[in-house]
Amino acid sequence: MTQAEPGGPVTIAYIAESAGVSVPTVSKVLNGRSGVAADTRARVEALVSQYGYRRPTPPTSNLMELVVEDLTHQWGVEIIRGVEQVARAHRLGVVLTEFGPQRNAIRYWLDNAITRRPACVVTAAHMSPEEREKLREKGIPFVVFDPPGELPDDVPFVGATNWSGGRSATRHLLGLGHRRIAMIAAPEGLLCGRARWDGYRSALEDAGVPVDPSLVVRADLTREDGRAAAAGLLARPDRPTAIFTCNDLQALGVYQAARAAGLRIPTDLSVVGFDDVPVADLVDPGLTTVRQPLTEMAVAATELALALGRGERTPQIGLELATTLTVRGSTAPPRG
Repeated sequence: MTQAEPGGPVTIAYIAESAGVSVPTVSKVLNGRSGVAADTRARVEALVSQYGYRRPTPPTSNLMELVVEDLTHQWGVEIIRGVEQVARAHRLGVVLTEFGPQRNAIRYWLDNAITRRPACVVTAAHMSPEEREKLREKGIPFVVFDPPGELPDDVPFVGATNWSGGRSATRHLLGLGHRRIAMIAAPEGLLCGRARWDGYRSALEDAGVPVDPSLVVRADLTREDGRAAAAGLLARPDRPTAIFTCNDLQALGVYQAARAAGLRIPTDLSVVGFDDVPVADLVDPGLTTVRQPLTEMAVAATELALALGRGERTPQIGLELATTLTVRGSTAPPRG
């Protein structure tokens, strides 16, 4: 059965359906990227020529958009700082949208963003493949910041070396002599959390320390959930001597649980966080944590999005910036 001719402008989705391939495959062909079989590439190129597909006119707006899931977390401020830095240099205004925990605003935002046709979008919030494709079809370039899950090869992103960060945090505690090292991990399915847990596990295995599943507790990335998870760990008769958390907010919850249990940090319990948000240097004792270069990541994501908007061929569309361990007063050798 022959597909009917489109009634309006031909879209990438229409080309993909006609060719019997995925939208990302068509995108790869249009952008001259590898990873497409020769016969598939030829079929897509023939359809592009047949239907006279034209790329959408690049946006000419003097605005760019930053989309975040939730601004209550302190790392949001660091992201805004990096985006604003690049936007000022390019004389662009920034439209900031917060989806909120229920993501109720995403449909409203997407419709309005397409109408505004911003120069680019940096999204630190989860977007579905269909939502990303709507931006693509309108020629609006976007970059995913710190992706929460696996992405197709052709989706631009900027992240951090989460596995290395988890490994360095755990190796630091091992180097101090700790062997009962607990981890308050992220909920299942969060890509950065899985990488940090893998780094933790790798460091323990390299040191010949068995991974004790009962010392790994999953919790949301909040202070309250970190406190609740730590309270359970510290109530054990064989409590851990150190806790590594998936982010700094969880670590602040560990501080609260330790105080409630009459334990001193780091004398009775060492704590390592992840992110290095500003409050990490303000608590007493200062929090040893893995620094995720959030501002630099936001700068890189914005520069990449703008480069894509200018039609530039970038060396790579996936970037990971290095994490580093910042040692402060919350870690010490275990007692005894």
